[in-house]
Amino acid sequence: MSEKLTTAEFKQKVFNWDENTEWKYEGNLPAIIDFYADWCGPCKMVAPILEELSEEYKDRIHVYKVDTDKEQELAAAFGIQSIPSLLFIPMDDKPQMAAGALPKEQLQQVIKDVLKVDAA
Repeated sequence: MSEKLTTAEFKQKVFNWDENTEWKYEGNLPAIIDFYADWCGPCKMVAPILEELSEEYKDRIHVYKVDTDKEQELAAAFGIQSIPSLLFIPMDDKPQMAAGALPKEQLQQVIKDVLKVDAA
């Protein structure tokens, strides 16, 4: 099950840019952050896929959602220009951003290649 994050929760669970100038992931599992808005059609297409992946990779990755309308400071901090935008956060590497509604197969490939997590 994905979890919605406020800016404060994001700083606690993902990255606190107030305390760190260099990227420092605060989490204990690789993560996907879905920057979305309720009015966004493509976001609605990607949401159920992310929920499925959240179940399939349960206890191996975190899936977080950030409402760009409510969390504008957070969206601005990551330079979100279009939604959906997905931020992939591996444990020991720099995060990578992908824009657009990606199909499930492509998301699974990114989970394998970027997050270094194999399918069950």
